Amino acid sequence: MGDVPVPPPPLPASGPEPDGGERVRVLSYNIRSLRDDRAALARVIRACAPDLLCLQESPRFWRPAQQAARLARETGTVVLSGGRSAAGPLLLGRLRATVLRTGDVALPRTPGLHQRGFATAVVRIGRAAPFSVTSCHLSLDSAERRDQAGLLLDHLAAQGVRHGVVGGDFNERPDGPGWRLLAGRLQDGYAVAPWGSELTSVPGDPHQRIDAVFATPDIQVLACGVPDHLPTIPPPDLLAATDHLPVLAVLRIPPA
Repeated sequence: MGDVPVPPPPLPASGPEPDGGERVRVLSYNIRSLRDDRAALARVIRACAPDLLCLQESPRFWRPAQQAARLARETGTVVLSGGRSAAGPLLLGRLRATVLRTGDVALPRTPGLHQRGFATAVVRIGRAAPFSVTSCHLSLDSAERRDQAGLLLDHLAAQGVRHGVVGGDFNERPDGPGWRLLAGRLQDGYAVAPWGSELTSVPGDPHQRIDAVFATPDIQVLACGVPDHLPTIPPPDLLAATDHLPVLAVLRIPPA
């Protein structure tokens, strides 16, 4: 008989730490403009119980604000920032996240390529230090993607807070130049504390990791990976929800 797969250990829950820090769940998910099974998508998100939700490819052209609000209602969250103003990246969050400010930006665009942007909010949860959270979706073009990775690092540095988290579809594998640039300054969540599965694209035949959660060095990564072993997520929902698999991270934000 072959070896029986060992399920990953239980995922740490969100909540306060004794020293004033906070355990925070961050989910990054490309939702393909809600063109797939919306009910399955909402079930996956709810099962992951994220405090903060970094979405990519939110609807931009047909009632984007109304669709973002509806998705928030379906997932027990509220809209924080992004959407059309960030060219697709969207941030949702639970009520325990207090928004201190937002900062969506549109990136320089190469003629003939899609507009890209960053959705960012600076938030505070509990007694932890304020931190920025950014959702991004980098270019399919390798040269533009490398430039956008550098702009992302500059964008994080300009938020005026020490700590930051990025969830995104990077359209690149970990050996790519843009990914390597980010990983040289930030923690790649899965590489630091792997939990669950690694590969995010495509759900029916996962063969590459192009989605990730990154964090600045002083944030502790407790666990990060594809939540395909959570008992509350039926595998058919992961196949039906969209054309990417989600990345779920549990992070410890230091005290203020």
